[in-house]
Amino acid sequence: MAEAAPLVILPAPLGETAPLEVLPLSIRHWIEKIDYYIVENEKVARRTIKKIAPKKKQEELQFYILDKYSQEIEIQPYLEPCLSGIPMGVLSDAGCPGIADPGALIVARAHHLNIPVKPLVGPSSILLGLMASGLNGQQFTFNGYLPIDASQKKKRLQQLEQRAKQFNEAQLFIETPYRNQKLFTFLCKVLSPHTQVTIACHITTPEEWIKTKTIKEWKSTAAPNLHKRPTLFILQ
Repeated sequence: MAEAAPLVILPAPLGETAPLEVLPLSIRHWIEKIDYYIVENEKVARRTIKKIAPKKKQEELQFYILDKYSQEIEIQPYLEPCLSGIPMGVLSDAGCPGIADPGALIVARAHHLNIPVKPLVGPSSILLGLMASGLNGQQFTFNGYLPIDASQKKKRLQQLEQRAKQFNEAQLFIETPYRNQKLFTFLCKVLSPHTQVTIACHITTPEEWIKTKTIKEWKSTAAPNLHKRPTLFILQ
């Protein structure tokens, strides 16, 4: 039986920036080598691969879909190429697979099958936003999406604010881009004037914009334009 080949975790650019401006050359090396990919969206993955390795023959690529709707039973056969000695790549639409992103299910399966897992360096909006925030990078929690219902959202934000105060812990969260503007207004309405909030928008792109202010300061300045712009929020 062939020795298992690695499952390679391949970060993707966060925006339309030229890939090799934000990705290491090692990613191009692996993409030139790998023909089997586990991806969120085949069309997006093909476009990313073409940008990183333009000479790669697209007709030789094979794709397996792993998105937020995928069930564990569906992905069980996906890693058969690795078990046959053929390396595979996990490629996100943007950012790092498995970090606020699909990918954990297939990586867990790889460990179960004793397939080597090789993560590569690449942009994560969560880590980059925290690095640029000036808030506590020693203790932090990524909370994903907040509730949509206004009363539940208010309650959750107050819980996060209390935890941030009690433990000096940065609280990170995101929103669907078209709801970002409403969320900003909501934060200004329900959070304490002295709570600090970082807004990290379009990270690693030419439109990158990152600011940390207290709620009192945010209220006294013109509201940033966050509509349909990928944004990370951090409070402390």
